[in-house]
Amino acid sequence: MSALQTISLAKIVVGHKHKISVTWILVIAENLLMALLPLFIGYSIDSLMNNQYQNVLILAGVLTALVIVAVARRIYDTRIYGDIRVKVGLDTDTRLRSHPVSTRSARLSMSREPVDFLEHDLPPLLTAIIQLLVTLIVLASFSPWLAMSAGGAGLLMLTIYALFHQSFVRLNARLNSQVERQVNVLSSLPPSGLYTHLRKLKAREVKLSDTEAALYGIVFMVLFAFVLTNLLLTTQLNTPSAGQLFAVVTYSLEFVEAALLLPITLQTLSRLRDIHGRLNAA
Repeated sequence: MSALQTISLAKIVVGHKHKISVTWILVIAENLLMALLPLFIGYSIDSLMNNQYQNVLILAGVLTALVIVAVARRIYDTRIYGDIRVKVGLDTDTRLRSHPVSTRSARLSMSREPVDFLEHDLPPLLTAIIQLLVTLIVLASFSPWLAMSAGGAGLLMLTIYALFHQSFVRLNARLNSQVERQVNVLSSLPPSGLYTHLRKLKAREVKLSDTEAALYGIVFMVLFAFVLTNLLLTTQLNTPSAGQLFAVVTYSLEFVEAALLLPITLQTLSRLRDIHGRLNAA
C-alpha cells in the first residue's frame, strides 16, 4: 500500500484483497454452519422421537466442521490483521509528519480502528446478515407470515437507525477531537487542565453512550414485538412437530440477536467515517 494512498476501509481491503478474502470465506462458512444448527437440531429431535439416528450423525458432522473452521479462522486472522495494522500505522505517520505530535499520536492510535473493524466488527456483521437471511428462508418454509414478520421488523429497525445516524456522526467527531488534544494537555497544561480535559472526555462519552442506549431500547422493543408476533403465528401452523416448533422459536430468537448487532456495527461505521477524514488530512 503506497504511502501516498488515502486510508479507508475500501482501500485497506483492496490493498490486501487476497489475504482478506480468505478470512471472509472462512467467516461465511463458519456462519452458514452456525445458522443451520437450529434446523439440524430440529431434524434430530424429530428423528430421535422416531428412534432414528441419521440426522443426529449429520448434526455431529456439522458441529465438527464448525469447530474446525472457527479455530482456523481465528488463528489466521490474528496474523494477517497484525501485519495490516503495521502497514496502516506507518502510512498514517508518513502522511501526518507536518502535524503536531499530539495530533500524530492520537491519529496513529485511530489508524488501528479501521483494521480492528475488519477483524473484530465485520465478522459479527456478516454473522448478522447471514443469520437474518437464513432465518427469513427457514421461517418462510414454515409460513410466509413468519418471514414477513421478520422482514418488517428488520426494515423498521434500519429506519430507526437512519434517524440516529447524523447524531452518531456528530458525537463521534466531538469525541475524536477531544482525544486529539490529550498529548498537548499532558505536555503544556497544569493538572487542572488535565482534569478539565478528562471531564470533557467523560461528557462526550456519556452523551454518545446515552444515544446508543436510546437507539438500543427502541430497537429492542421492535424486536420484542416481533418475537411475540411469531409466537402467536406459530400456533396457527398445521400440526407442527416438536422439531418444527423448536426451529421456529430458535430462529426467531436468533433473528433478534442478529438484528441487535446491526445498529452497533453501523454506529462503528459512523465513527470510522470521521476517523478516515482525520487520517487523510493533508
